[in-house]
Amino acid sequence: MSFLYDECSLCELKERTEVEGFCCGDKDLDEFFTNDCFAYAKQLLGKTYFYTLKADPSTVVCAFTLANAGIRVSDLPNARRKKIEANIPHVKSLKDYPAVLVARLGVSEMFRSRHIGSDALEYIKYWFLDPYNKTGCRYILVDAYNAASTISFYESNGFSTVFSTEKQEKEYRHIEGDMPLNTRLMYFDLMPLAKDNM
Repeated sequence: MSFLYDECSLCELKERTEVEGFCCGDKDLDEFFTNDCFAYAKQLLGKTYFYTLKADPSTVVCAFTLANAGIRVSDLPNARRKKIEANIPHVKSLKDYPAVLVARLGVSEMFRSRHIGSDALEYIKYWFLDPYNKTGCRYILVDAYNAASTISFYESNGFSTVFSTEKQEKEYRHIEGDMPLNTRLMYFDLMPLAKDNM
């Protein structure tokens, strides 16, 4: 039984009033869903969706923003490239692989500890498989906050870091200095799910 699937409805965000009062307890995420996501949509950079309670549609339970993306493996260290391409036949090797980016994901403070974040990620994964996938999408990407609890959350949902170390990721992103990264790029390969659904 899933609270998100059983008790909530998915909507595409169109108006600011639809997410009034939504608070996930993270200043950056709250600001994004209150203001910035509308500019993203207007500039065709990302689309935001949200779940509301079926019993009270004015209560937002969860919100997420999706954007087109890709993994450019030709720029990755050889070991990481091999890991990402491990399940792709050699004949089909490309420089870039299509992906969708979960640009933001937030769960209301009022609905914590109900596996809502995990259920939202599961929905997104299956949304990009046939028959729903209209363009081709091999990977789900996320720029996860570089905090142990956040990285652990995504790992528990099948995601892996694209880079094995922060040093590699800094080099890839051309970031200098000793400060830790704010985020870590992580990916999920959709092919195992696709095979299970064939």
